[in-house]
Amino acid sequence: MKIWVDADACPRGIKEMLFRVAERKKAETIFVANQWLRLPESPFIRFIQVEQGPDIADNKIAEDCRAGDLVVTADIPLAVRIVAKGALGLDPRGIIYNKDNIGQVSDMRDFMDGLRNDGVQTGGPKSFNVRDGEKFANELDKLIAQRL
Repeated sequence: MKIWVDADACPRGIKEMLFRVAERKKAETIFVANQWLRLPESPFIRFIQVEQGPDIADNKIAEDCRAGDLVVTADIPLAVRIVAKGALGLDPRGIIYNKDNIGQVSDMRDFMDGLRNDGVQTGGPKSFNVRDGEKFANELDKLIAQRL
């Protein structure tokens, strides 16, 4: 199992957890972003910088991930694509995306997007907090125990 990280919007605390997991579990972890990232030196951590533009990093991850891989992303359209390939998604807030829930998650995202397009004030996501990081860490630990 490789761990792919949609790194442009990934919170710093989540990236730091993933650095530690890569080292501890010797898991190949690939950060994909359109901006340069400072990452620790490690044989298990790689960085792929893609061109600027919408969805370029998402496209790279969707093309290169494989069944059984884990993709860390908050991007629902990317999650739909990777789940279709047999990978799992994990949101930085600890929500798992898999074949059992991705349809419902995608439908809700589209519904909310439609409301916003119609001018309804839906508010944005709440700020990332310590509890979100804890939930992510717990789900990540479970997934790694099952797959590595």
